[in-house]
Amino acid sequence: MEKLSSSSCLYLIHSLMDTLSERERRIAEHILKDPASAVHPSIEELSESAGVSVSTLVRFVKKLGFKGYQQFRIALASEALAPEAKIYETFVDRGEDPVFVAFNSAQKALEITASMIDRGALAELAGRIIQSNCIYLFGLGGSAIVAKDAMHKLIRTGIRCIGTEDYHMQLMIASQMKKGDTAIVISHTGVNKDTLRIAEIAKNAGAFLCVITTYPRSALARIGDMSFVSASSGSPVVSEAFSARIAQLALIDSLYITIMEQLGERGIESIEKMRAAIAKRRM
Repeated sequence: MEKLSSSSCLYLIHSLMDTLSERERRIAEHILKDPASAVHPSIEELSESAGVSVSTLVRFVKKLGFKGYQQFRIALASEALAPEAKIYETFVDRGEDPVFVAFNSAQKALEITASMIDRGALAELAGRIIQSNCIYLFGLGGSAIVAKDAMHKLIRTGIRCIGTEDYHMQLMIASQMKKGDTAIVISHTGVNKDTLRIAEIAKNAGAFLCVITTYPRSALARIGDMSFVSASSGSPVVSEAFSARIAQLALIDSLYITIMEQLGERGIESIEKMRAAIAKRRM
């Protein structure tokens, strides 16, 4: 939790919104509405303006992973008062350059995600994937795009992997998993009941479950053996799922590079086989 709070105070508030009580949510919404104005008030002043008690605000701050109000205040100030860090602004001016909005949202999502990735865990996952009997890739809706990209990357490594976009087929595939297999389940929200069902089946089958999601305390993240958090933009113009998807794709690329480094010559041989097969189809 400490790593999350040191990476992005605003992201953490946003991502934990669904886990907050009614009064805690009131604090979160008050802060996200105007982060800069929440930096300077004392704990008494902020609790009063948010319409909650000081004790509720203290619980809120600790739930985010901060030791106290002062630490929270410093983390919030580092983001809210920086001109370049307006990732969770509450509005976007009409006529604002759509290219800037889209690319800025993606850039911020990538920066925050990169700061939160546990490199040791990524290397551990890469090693587990290499040793697995088979890798199963799951994702629905927009997350299916990320799962498909992951399969596209892993095929290059020579590692056996299976994936499909059809939900019923995913259920069927998950039911055939066993100990020694690895499931990678991707979900932006982590609360989709169909995705959860797939993860539960894979877990009950004895497979290792890796989760990629935007919300670290979601139902899906809680049942995973390992989870990676992909940050998103809070812009109301660019869907947070869009920027989260871009961060997830970059995370998959990072995993692919880590796997290839661990495979060494074996990985290079697999790449050469793939290139030779494709080259025959080119004019």
